[in-house]
Amino acid sequence: MKYSIDRQNNQSAYIQLYHQLRNDIINGIYPFGSKLPSKRLLADESDVSVITVEHAYSILCDEGYTEARQRSGYFVIYKEKDFISSAENTFSAVRTETAGHLSKNEFPFSVLAKTMRKVLSDYGDSILVKSDNRGCVQLRNAVSAYLARSNGMQVKPEQIIIGAGAEYLYGLIVQLLGKNRIFALENPSYSQIKSVYRANGVKCDMLEMGPDGIKTGELKRTGATVLHITPFNSYPSGVTARASKRYEYLQWAKNKNGYIIEDNFDSELTVSSKNEDTVFSLSDSGNVIYINTFSHTIAPSMRVGYMVLPYKLLNLFEEKLGFYSCTVPVFEQYVLAELINNGDFERNINRIRRQRRKNK
Repeated sequence: MKYSIDRQNNQSAYIQLYHQLRNDIINGIYPFGSKLPSKRLLADESDVSVITVEHAYSILCDEGYTEARQRSGYFVIYKEKDFISSAENTFSAVRTETAGHLSKNEFPFSVLAKTMRKVLSDYGDSILVKSDNRGCVQLRNAVSAYLARSNGMQVKPEQIIIGAGAEYLYGLIVQLLGKNRIFALENPSYSQIKSVYRANGVKCDMLEMGPDGIKTGELKRTGATVLHITPFNSYPSGVTARASKRYEYLQWAKNKNGYIIEDNFDSELTVSSKNEDTVFSLSDSGNVIYINTFSHTIAPSMRVGYMVLPYKLLNLFEEKLGFYSCTVPVFEQYVLAELINNGDFERNINRIRRQRRKNK
């Protein structure tokens, strides 16, 4: 074995050990089904306590790289197709224990509570300082890096707007693009979408859905110049738009000189081996506005969402809506930034995806 601890490193010994073991698992040194060294053997090799090794192994189990088998040891269960990449730049210095009774989509409360305490300790009275109108730079930086890792979306933090949930962001989009446009929506679709647009004085055209998205004839028929889509697992139809349909949406927007609002709710929790390509990432015309929230990946009570604007709308946003203050408390923004940066957010997504794949 080759495991060693750098006593001059600021990272805890068990975090250093975790990183070394995880890298060996990912690189196939410990392939699927193989047994890891015993806790006592590894402790002697790396000159640490057995407790330190247990902490490292616990994190590997929480993330789904290994599993503990009673009276047998720890075995590798990692398969590359089960994972999306997680944050590498920092790691939480607390053990990520899961709660005893989790629903399949519930974020571990113990992890959330520890992160909240860490934010209170680390940030102190800075949580009382008003954030940038678009949202705290810490959260926008974290979301930018996350979107690059998970969806291949190369967006700058200044393109990201933080708001109190998707419905609030829908309202901002109406003010940004104008009420004189017709907004086309999927039929059926989540009722709140139409309710918010109509409450903002917008005329909605409901377009009938087919087995792979909005029917081509409906796209040709509509006089709308804004198309609101939920391309992954659309509610309540459950339809996911195929790649060809996503390109059809983009061609529609280009022909109409219009915009697409891509509402990507629930997209991270796919059972596929990779995330679905976002319409935003496929666009080369800068005519897609991307929306997602943390209400499904963290908790329904986490009323925090974000939208990503194409560059060509940034000046217009600043001119028309730049005066709005961010509607999300600074404390919650710092907590979300910490969860993304330390990897806990993506570890939980990986856990849910593995559960869904097993139950499929």
